[in-house]
Amino acid sequence: MTTPFYGSDYDALEQFDPDIAGVLLSELDRLRGGLQLIASENLSSPAVLTALGSTLSNKYAEGYPGRRYYGGCSEVDKAETIAIDRCKALFEADHANVQPHSGASANQAVYGAFMKPGETILSMSLPHGGHLTHGTKMSFSGKWFNAVNYGVDKETEDIDYDEVEALAKEHQPKVILAGGSAIPRLIDFERFRKIADEVGAIFWVDAAHFIGLVAGKAIPSPVPYADVVSFTTHKVLRGPRSGALVCKEEHAKALDRAVFPMMQGGPQMHTIAAKAVNFKECATPEYATYAKQVIANAQQLATSLGEKGIRPTTGGTDTHLSLHDLQGINVTGADAELRADAAGIVLNKNAIPFDPQKPNIASGIRVGSPSVTTQGMGVEEMKQIADLIHKAITEGDGDPDHAVAKEVRAQVTDLVGRFPAYPRG
Repeated sequence: MTTPFYGSDYDALEQFDPDIAGVLLSELDRLRGGLQLIASENLSSPAVLTALGSTLSNKYAEGYPGRRYYGGCSEVDKAETIAIDRCKALFEADHANVQPHSGASANQAVYGAFMKPGETILSMSLPHGGHLTHGTKMSFSGKWFNAVNYGVDKETEDIDYDEVEALAKEHQPKVILAGGSAIPRLIDFERFRKIADEVGAIFWVDAAHFIGLVAGKAIPSPVPYADVVSFTTHKVLRGPRSGALVCKEEHAKALDRAVFPMMQGGPQMHTIAAKAVNFKECATPEYATYAKQVIANAQQLATSLGEKGIRPTTGGTDTHLSLHDLQGINVTGADAELRADAAGIVLNKNAIPFDPQKPNIASGIRVGSPSVTTQGMGVEEMKQIADLIHKAITEGDGDPDHAVAKEVRAQVTDLVGRFPAYPRG
């Protein structure tokens, strides 16, 4: 039986499988119909999506360019080489590996390259803004390695660098890790580097959240300071859902071997091609302008929410996200997420430092500006969005048919209609 469609021909897909075709259209309608404020999401370009839907998906290519375990890799070798070269140039890095399937896969490779089971890593506490793969007990990282956690200062709510230094001297970790999933402020990479050198540790930065701002030259880069930097390609970077690594030349062989054959088999060549497209996009002046606007929008959104009693932790943000304490308005993170969603606003509940609530309830929300900035919104729209969030979570009840939810959703519809995701035509 021959397949009735090729590549990304939607009409043929709809004819062959209307169920899945319907889901694709429904998701597009969802993106177009609401405010997407998840800090870890963005809207990839049609060029990136075209590469993802290409025939490169068919090719098995275990190994690296010029050193494959399969024949017929001449074309995918070109795609991966282009992606590697563009990644190195974009981040001014000695070496790049573009094969990790995800951020978690990239992180797993770092452990494989530099650590043995039972060795110690010093990383940020998950409740204070870290990540599951940074040593939490429910993750492979916490099951296989000894994780010591630092946190934030109770007054500033920013990283407690004195604690980092004290814990490093006490525990002598093999690796010191900076980065996380809910850190609004810039990280002092130079301070971390000095601490790592004092104890002879590898310095690793997980830049998954903010690497796009680095690519756009909107914030300082960790690359000159870190031994290795892991990141995802789908957040501010605006590429496909995947991961990548850059490192100093001295670590190149160890890191490549940890990605393949230690942690992964065949790479996803269509995704690697999409990364190559994305890296080219990120090297443009237009992207640099975008990255700066992402920060300006996040800062305005944080300020405007704060003026309404939805307090930004650390007093604001230097990046694409802000973390907000809802205790002052007597709403939980879980309730806020539900009420916002009912009104067409997508954000997520999030623990705040020293949170009295359980993680599945949380006392905070995390909001991000990447997607709405991609849609063309600016600081004036952020002020309006803050008004809509406040009204939805303080006056709504989570029922989409509630009068407040309907009122807010109508204003959301008007706003996204003026700044559509994936404009038609």
